Amino acid sequence: MTRKPHDFRTTPEHRWPVATAVLGALALYLLQPSMFVPWLRWVVVVACLAVLTTLVFLNPHRLSKESRWSRVASIVLAVLLLVANQFALVALIIDLLSSGDSDAGGILLMALQVWVTNVIAYAVMFWEIDRGGPVVRRRDAREKLPHASFRFPQDEDHDTVAEVAAGSSKTADWTPEFFDYLYFSASNSMAFSATDAMPLTRTAKALMLLESFSAFVILALVIARAVSAIG
Repeated sequence: MTRKPHDFRTTPEHRWPVATAVLGALALYLLQPSMFVPWLRWVVVVACLAVLTTLVFLNPHRLSKESRWSRVASIVLAVLLLVANQFALVALIIDLLSSGDSDAGGILLMALQVWVTNVIAYAVMFWEIDRGGPVVRRRDAREKLPHASFRFPQDEDHDTVAEVAAGSSKTADWTPEFFDYLYFSASNSMAFSATDAMPLTRTAKALMLLESFSAFVILALVIARAVSAIG
C-alpha cells in the first residue's frame, strides 16, 4: 500500500540528488582502469542502471511512493554499489603494490575514483537504512518511525539558543536528506571517525568502520607509493 504526497508528514524528498550521485558513482566505476574480471563492471553497471531506471519510473521527481518490491530494489542497488567498489578496492591495492613507477599517474587516478565511489556508495547505504528509508522518514509520524541508525546534531539541538533550536528535529520537524548522509560519509572517509552524525546501531557502526578502514587503506598505500616514487 502506498500513500499520497499530501498524506506525508513533511514534503517528500527529491529523487534527483541521489540519482545523480548514483550515476556519477557508476561512471567512475566504469572508468576505473583495473579489474579482476573485465566484464564484471559491465554486469554491475547494467544491473544498477536497470534498478535505478525502475525506481525513477516509480518516483520520477519526489520520493512519494514505496512498495515492498521498490524497498527491496533500493537496498539491492545500494548493496551492488558497495560490493562492486570493494572489488575495485582490492584491485587498487594489488595495483598499488605491484605496478611500476611508470603507472603512478594512472594508479593515483584510480585511487581517487575508488575513494569517491566509496563515499557515494556508503552515503546511499546510510540514506537507505536510517529510520526506515527516505519515504518512511518523511511519511510516518516520528513516534512510529523505526529506530534511528544515526543521530544528527539537529536531533539534539532543541534545547540550545533560539536561532539554533529553530532548525532542530523537535522544533522544525527537521529530517535528514541525501546530502546530509553524503556529507558525513565524506567526513567519515577523511577523518576515519564519526564527525557530523553518530552511529547508534551495530549495523551503522559496522558500515562506518568498514568505510573508515577502506579510506585509511587507500590513503596509507597512496602515501607509501608517493614516498617510494619520490625516493
